[in-house]
Amino acid sequence: MTTRLIRNASLLGGDPQDVLIADGVVREIGTGLSAEGAVELDATGLVLLPGLVDLHTHLREPGREDAETVHTGTRAAARGGYTAVHAMANTFPVADTAGVVEQVWRLGRASGYCDVQPVGAVTIGLEGKKLAELGAMHDSAAGVRVFSDDGKCVDDAVIMRRALEYVKAFDGVIAQHAQEPRLTEGAQMNEGTVSGEIGLAGWPAVAEEAIIARDVLLAAHVGSRLHVCHVSTAGSVEIIRWAKAKGWDVTAEVTPHHLLLTDELVRSYDPVYKVNPPLRTEADVMALREALADGTIDAVATDHAPHPAEDKDCEWAVAAMGMVGLETALSVVQHTMVDTGLMDWQGVADRMSFRPARIGRLTGHGRPVSPGEPANLVLVDPAYRGTVIPESFATRSRNTPYRGLDLPGQVRATFLRGVPTVLDGEPVAPETVAGAVA
Repeated sequence: MTTRLIRNASLLGGDPQDVLIADGVVREIGTGLSAEGAVELDATGLVLLPGLVDLHTHLREPGREDAETVHTGTRAAARGGYTAVHAMANTFPVADTAGVVEQVWRLGRASGYCDVQPVGAVTIGLEGKKLAELGAMHDSAAGVRVFSDDGKCVDDAVIMRRALEYVKAFDGVIAQHAQEPRLTEGAQMNEGTVSGEIGLAGWPAVAEEAIIARDVLLAAHVGSRLHVCHVSTAGSVEIIRWAKAKGWDVTAEVTPHHLLLTDELVRSYDPVYKVNPPLRTEADVMALREALADGTIDAVATDHAPHPAEDKDCEWAVAAMGMVGLETALSVVQHTMVDTGLMDWQGVADRMSFRPARIGRLTGHGRPVSPGEPANLVLVDPAYRGTVIPESFATRSRNTPYRGLDLPGQVRATFLRGVPTVLDGEPVAPETVAGAVA
């Protein structure tokens, strides 16, 4: 493998350092380093972070390759600074067996742009009626540790309790899509002032909060791990904060779009803003930012949800829910959290790498940037300002809510075990990475 010497990088936003990478690991960190034959990269002005880890990515394969494939999705992930993503189970067929999760895992290995950790379904077919093969998926080559029916809520309390009890045997975690189905029948957007004024069926905050309240109590009762997906309301934050104060093993994530966008955008009736959970109020956005800053919310997760044009370029009522987000996540976090002074780059590394990797029990990711650690790294230019142009994305779909928006920051380089997957801001074919996943 090529030896590389990164010069003058601001390590986690600190003083400039040189970083020597060889044989897939960080060999040395210091100033004035040298290595014969090393390929040098001038990182003056760039921030060096550990490779990002996404707990919540929809790669769509198998079944919806018209929207995304593992190959195109992981290219997009690398371009966004990610070295590992968790692939959600709502594929066709559903990832509810060892065979399907192994298929996704092997596709990730073949792609080589980042590690793909499949998420297994909690229930067969995401139907919420019978537990899927949780143990078999964990024992498979994919080694599944995170299980979720994302896109649907495990609304049956008995099924949820059984799932929480089952995964205790191998330190797994249930990642819940908190949405009480009866309270959201026909819902189109956040229930509030805007929904009343524009005549769209409302999606009440309590539909999310009621499930979270139930599930933190269940997790405490059985002594298991619960992860709350895409938290979107101020009330949800307070429940999670209370559960953590009790010492219960509860973690939570927030999406970039819920850190920035509000339901006021839905006045345009543009389906690009249709998402699950829906965009909420400005007060909710501010509460989510504060919770991410103080650690109540553990992680930023993209909920990258690609859709082909025909599923979004239609009437609001029939449009698909979801937004692409892998390539813009870090920029949105810089815009909402770093540039506002709520969080420094050390905090970004914690919420976008260290904690997500710990929640997913990934080894080799979310590690300190220090000698002997895997060289899963990303270089970011925080001074960059640019307009979001979806046509330039690596993802197969274009359903971004940020089209035409000026955002800060650009990923200049991403390294997966020392091999570049992105250089000069563009993906590069990582032939030497393919099949080399440990």
